Amino acid sequence: METISAQKLPSLKGKKVLIPGGLGFIGSNLAHKCLELGAKVSIYDCLNPRSGGNLYNISDIRDSVELCYHDIEDFDRLCQHVCGKDIIINCAASTSHPFSMREPWLDIDVNSTATINLLEAIRRFNRDVRLIHLGTSTQLGKLQYQPADEKHPEFPTDIYSANKSVSEKYVLIYAKAHKLRATVARLSNVFGPRACINSPEFTFNNYFIGLALQGKDITVFGKGNQKRNVIYIEDVLSALILLCSQDDGTGETFFVVGDQHWSVAQIAEATVEYIGSGKVKFIDWPKEREVVDFGDAVISNQKIKNALNWAPQYDLKAGLLKTKEYYKSCLKEYLR
Repeated sequence: METISAQKLPSLKGKKVLIPGGLGFIGSNLAHKCLELGAKVSIYDCLNPRSGGNLYNISDIRDSVELCYHDIEDFDRLCQHVCGKDIIINCAASTSHPFSMREPWLDIDVNSTATINLLEAIRRFNRDVRLIHLGTSTQLGKLQYQPADEKHPEFPTDIYSANKSVSEKYVLIYAKAHKLRATVARLSNVFGPRACINSPEFTFNNYFIGLALQGKDITVFGKGNQKRNVIYIEDVLSALILLCSQDDGTGETFFVVGDQHWSVAQIAEATVEYIGSGKVKFIDWPKEREVVDFGDAVISNQKIKNALNWAPQYDLKAGLLKTKEYYKSCLKEYLR
């Protein structure tokens, strides 16, 4: 049976879509996809340097979207832009795990308090809007069983993951208590075009891609044996569009993750093979990173497969090759 992500996605013609964090990796790709499907897109973003946003991400659609250059922590301003929208996909976040450990208060502001801002704005001014909130697989911490599913307990090992866990609970509470049409999509090591590839502060596999594109060596901590789930951005987009096009998942959480699990070392080696000309080097764990590592992250995507008839269409090789093709003509825009 053909999965929905291999077919035509549902039309968003005439829908008004707000994307907080829309200048970032996932948000900007969503903006492109929603426009392609006929939506009227508004991007709400302040280019927080801890979130990896880049104006170049929308350079080809700048005249087709409304860009609201504001901070999601500005409640009054946010309320104005929530009004009248049909769909909100919340991609706004401070996404650096290391930064969250250095500056926990700032992480709380962006990843927890700002989520309350958005939920309150919706509760007060637009209860009928469809909300998709992005979570992360790292909320789970060290796995107690594998593959982990949506019922797995959460014991995050860093402040970012803890705040994402808390913000998810806020969303689910508002969905139940205030009847909001809200769903959480937890993501895991998404990679592809328009990612922030110039800093290790963001997703490790996208940083690997940035190094490989420059012909540099990739450094792996320890032996790199810990397993990770990876998923190409196009597969994430198809799942998110399907989620926001129906209410069946209201008040629920879904893992939007890939079918494949690779060790960090294998991901590094594949990145060098398909993208770059450097080598993979292994070094001892830095103390500050070792204490927050959670071991293997083997995650099940069976719930969303059953609910949406969705499945990933890209394996690691195919995703890396498409990613390389994207950056070929614009690499300098992502190394600044």
